[in-house]
Amino acid sequence: MNDTFFFKEELSLLMIYMRHWLRLGNRLILKSNYKILKKILLLSDTHGHLDSKIKNYVKQADEVWHAGDIGKLSILDELETLKPLRAVFGNIDGNKVRLQAHEVLSFSCEGVAILITHIAGYPGRYTPKARSLITQYRPKLFICGHSHILKVMQDKTKGHLHMNPGAAGISGFHKIRTMLRFELSEGKVQNLEVIELGLRGALSNAVDGTD
Repeated sequence: MNDTFFFKEELSLLMIYMRHWLRLGNRLILKSNYKILKKILLLSDTHGHLDSKIKNYVKQADEVWHAGDIGKLSILDELETLKPLRAVFGNIDGNKVRLQAHEVLSFSCEGVAILITHIAGYPGRYTPKARSLITQYRPKLFICGHSHILKVMQDKTKGHLHMNPGAAGISGFHKIRTMLRFELSEGKVQNLEVIELGLRGALSNAVDGTD
């Protein structure tokens, strides 16, 4: 048997082997053993404020989701330079922000059906519009903002997990600035963490939403 035969045989085996690999970024990962996991940073109600504390957590995520009351177009622009961003606008957001963000986002991420809007209420006390959206899209994870109150709870009636990350900004009546981060993998929400960014400061209901 000649060397040419062995070379062709080895090349054929190598090609078969490489078909089982999935290229992600600069890494080669064995497809049969690899579970895709996405790290999500969820924030809301920045009201025009984006500091180094927030950006530090942004850099650790795979995607950033903003649940509205963004405050300035520059917030979206800066977040998008750091990580992939999904955002809805809130009631304080001006036309420039509304042209770049969405009123409602419905999408699937790692097998989880997601629904995001700014004003919704919470399980048992949803707004009529939120109830209609939930009926229409039937999410597994339903996200909103607006209240500046961090809340994570299972809606057993609607069959989804409800999240409100509280407020990451410095405008409003909340005392502690908060965000949430979690992981999505194989249709599951896992490793949920509450991030406390510290005291908001002097109580204020100021709105910075000129954009």
